[in-house]
Amino acid sequence: MGAASVAVDSETMGLMLGRDPLCVVQLSAGDGDAHVVRLNRPAYDAPNLKRLLGDPATLKIFHFGRFDIAMFLLHLQVMTAPVYCTKIASRLVRTYTDRHGLKDLIKDVLSVDISKTQQSSDWGAARLTPEQVAYAASDVLYLHALKAKLDAMLEREGRLGLAQACFQFLPHRAALDVAGWPEVDIFAHS
Repeated sequence: MGAASVAVDSETMGLMLGRDPLCVVQLSAGDGDAHVVRLNRPAYDAPNLKRLLGDPATLKIFHFGRFDIAMFLLHLQVMTAPVYCTKIASRLVRTYTDRHGLKDLIKDVLSVDISKTQQSSDWGAARLTPEQVAYAASDVLYLHALKAKLDAMLEREGRLGLAQACFQFLPHRAALDVAGWPEVDIFAHS
């Protein structure tokens, strides 16, 4: 029996840390169901969610986890770990393409076409529309299957260890974003 894992994503009012609030978090255990949680801004009192995100026994699977992890650190004051990011895995192993967005990745790897039409919508509204809820759910429903396929590819190409090192660093990269180093390559010479 493997360790517990949960697919995680979030919806915000925009993509700028500090300006744009965290509004919705969606979760899936990989069983075909998704849970969409509308947060009580600005208090962000979500003890069960915080406990899950910080649980060292539960792997959190993301697509572009850097942003979600930073938003959770900023708004929920929780360091999310351990993590897995399908975008990082895709970039490490699918070097034959530059299409690493979730829609393209799901279509290419799982042969499933998902809609992204609700991506830019008002996630801070008092009530979410059924279309928003369906969209939010679709963003986590396929992450477990993507992880399985990407892990097989990473193993085949001898890059699984490199991917795991990147995943371990990811929460620290998100902390750098929150601390004010969003686009600085701290490893660059100049």
